[in-house]
Amino acid sequence: MAPEARIKVFLKNSATALCAAIVVLSAFSLGAEAARRHHRSHHHHLPALPAAPPRALPYPQLPLPFEIPGAQYLPLPWADVKGWSDDDHLAAYKTFRTSCKSINAQTGTSEPKALAGSLNEPCRAAKSLELSDDAKAKTFFEENFAPLRISRLGEPDGFVTGYYEPVLEGSRTQTDVYNVPVYRRPSNLFVRGYKQDSVSLPNKGPVYRKIGRRKLVPYYDRGEIEDGKIAGRGLEVAWLKDPTDLLFAQIQGSARIKFEDGTTLRLNYDAYNGYPYTAVGRILIERGIIPKEEMSMQKIREWMAQNPDGAKELRRANRAYIFFREVNLSDKDEAVGAQGIPLTAGRSIAVDKSLHVYGTPFFIEGELPIESERARTPFHRLMIAQDTGSAIIGPARADLYFGAGADAGRVSGRLRHPMHFVMLVPKGIDPTVRAAKLPVPDPRPSEKIAKLFPQTAPAKDSSKDQGKPAAPAAAVAQDKSETVAVASPVPLPVPRPAIDPVPEPKRPVKNRPPRQQ
Repeated sequence: MAPEARIKVFLKNSATALCAAIVVLSAFSLGAEAARRHHRSHHHHLPALPAAPPRALPYPQLPLPFEIPGAQYLPLPWADVKGWSDDDHLAAYKTFRTSCKSINAQTGTSEPKALAGSLNEPCRAAKSLELSDDAKAKTFFEENFAPLRISRLGEPDGFVTGYYEPVLEGSRTQTDVYNVPVYRRPSNLFVRGYKQDSVSLPNKGPVYRKIGRRKLVPYYDRGEIEDGKIAGRGLEVAWLKDPTDLLFAQIQGSARIKFEDGTTLRLNYDAYNGYPYTAVGRILIERGIIPKEEMSMQKIREWMAQNPDGAKELRRANRAYIFFREVNLSDKDEAVGAQGIPLTAGRSIAVDKSLHVYGTPFFIEGELPIESERARTPFHRLMIAQDTGSAIIGPARADLYFGAGADAGRVSGRLRHPMHFVMLVPKGIDPTVRAAKLPVPDPRPSEKIAKLFPQTAPAKDSSKDQGKPAAPAAAVAQDKSETVAVASPVPLPVPRPAIDPVPEPKRPVKNRPPRQQ
């Protein structure tokens, strides 16, 4: 056969063999895929079993009386509230009735807090009671409230500071002497969820500067505002002498500015710039400038007056900045708190608004330096929550209001002390009464098990116990008429013996000739 013919036959046979191989592989792959489908349908996609019903609890799930995040509390009898009988209950009752005016005027749903709307009932009772006797006021609180010791979780006491309303000298126009501006809220300050003309924006959360219609950026901080970022826009309501006066007015949240013509301008908190409050006193303590035990507002003022450059840097470390609004109050009226009513010196406190409800009575007990810096004056007083502050955080944290003027400033400026907090809870949600409805679990059968399976005492040195009678092996019932089954002590399991692993014999390594390149 010619070579050309052999090549043609070879190519023809090769093509036939290749086609046959392709057919076989295709059939194999189709069969494998069918087998996989069959396996999945019979083994992986079993019919779903019905879900097991939820296990029923042995006791009903009743709601807790109330819950304050991060707090621990203990119900007390009135006799265990130290100093309760020594207080001026009539003064506390008058302050409570002032809060009730705002509470009784509220409509709609109550706040989602521990006390919620439970103060409505005692406020309705107080509305028709014009009390003038201290004993009757004391009885009112005892009949409508239950005392509850409260503190932060893991801590025994609460913590108090003081605040007041500064009285400052100022001018309505800028002069060489009065050149520190006091600003009202700018129109481009924006807080989500609030209208720009809302009264008293919140003192927590982000605050933005609105550019145009949609763009929002963080608002200016204290340093930028002091450098004049919002100057010349007609926001100045007054001018002061010293930037330290403005700083402390912003910390207190209100101020009275007396002008040379004898008139007075009353200012209250209206908004802030969105930055967290930083205590300047804490910075001075951390830097070792003022010892912690000597820290007071007067010490801060003295240091700032002696160190103008350091005072400027210290102020800017607190990036928070407060804007004020004018309020129509006379010199005889106290500052207005966040509840919207005038505060009462010595009876109003600022609390954490995220945890507590305005109008809640707190009995605060301990010792405070009221008369002097080193004095330990007993303080046991029923206070009413009527205000808040950005630095007041926690379930047992309060700022005590002492009024207006320099004397009130000296007292409040030296308060940084732990105190006992007793929260007065309306009896409508009395935790003692509500807790009595919770079921008590069955007693544990530990006594029966102890009688049936008494455990022997551990073996002791026989040399020390010579001459002593042997202890009985089993307990005897005290009442002879009662028969108790006594079993032998249950032996403990024998520990598993330690077995050393047997080493495997090493296999001989064969010497292989080197691989040729």
